Amino acid sequence: MGSTFVSPITVVVGDEELLVDRAVAELVASVRADDPDVDVHDLAPSQVTAGKLVEVTSPSLFGERRIVVLRSAQDLTKDLATEVTGYLKAPADDVIMVVVHAGGAKGKALLEAAVKAGAKRINCPKPTKANERLQFIKGEFSRAGRQITADAAQSLLDAIGNDLRELAAACTQLVADTEGRVDAAAVARYHTGKAEASGFTVADRAVEGRLPEALEQLRWSLAVGTAPVLINSALAGAVRGLAVAAQPPRGMSEAELAKRAKVPPWKLKTLRQQARGWSPQGVARAMEVIAETDALIKGAGRDPAYALERAVIEIASARGQR
Repeated sequence: MGSTFVSPITVVVGDEELLVDRAVAELVASVRADDPDVDVHDLAPSQVTAGKLVEVTSPSLFGERRIVVLRSAQDLTKDLATEVTGYLKAPADDVIMVVVHAGGAKGKALLEAAVKAGAKRINCPKPTKANERLQFIKGEFSRAGRQITADAAQSLLDAIGNDLRELAAACTQLVADTEGRVDAAAVARYHTGKAEASGFTVADRAVEGRLPEALEQLRWSLAVGTAPVLINSALAGAVRGLAVAAQPPRGMSEAELAKRAKVPPWKLKTLRQQARGWSPQGVARAMEVIAETDALIKGAGRDPAYALERAVIEIASARGQR
């Protein structure tokens, strides 16, 4: 992307975190390819104040280029949104502004103001259909200069589920561990057996109350390099599935139920079996543990492995809680 022109104002629109993060990263990389010393200010709404905005958008005395990324711009207060809108009408020459917006009705005026000011718009829609997720998988292999067969892509989607970060991580691992065109046999080899323990194996054993096996699989998953955030994501998915399977809305079809649980239809049977022995109180406690663990592994704690081990113990113990 070395000499690719980057608009002084860009809006990245979408609520799929992985795709949004990639779009922002590509913009930053494009600018850095031309100017390695560019200063990047990546700001969450909680970090934005009127003073901070003035600081990062004021013309530089020495002409240094800056990139200002405003994350979750729909969550800015009305006053701050007004400040940003005012800046967009007369942006500084040496500042590139990237406004990240979820795309809904909240904060829509700021998004419209950016577009009116001539911003380039990058849409990052969330894949909602199975075919779109299959295309995402194929795209991941194309990005790596590889190919995957149609049946292998389907097998991977069935095994991993709909979370794009999980799918992207699985694709990356397959690219690293295989050669040539990836087929269904390669996917099956990767996702079976103790040697390839995954966060999903840990999650299944934990919600089934099989604590010794869950801890063993957890330690093995961490040993083979599975990212803690992916393991916790798998735990979260398993607990969400339990919540749906334990108390399914009356009259809901199997397809709708699977969609709500964010699992392929064939996994509903497994979810129902896992839901036996779980009470609403137990599920609620498990969800609390997931939220606590998410914070711990993202910086609030010192040891992600310890946080995950505690989570597995707490979740297994919550089974049967009344």
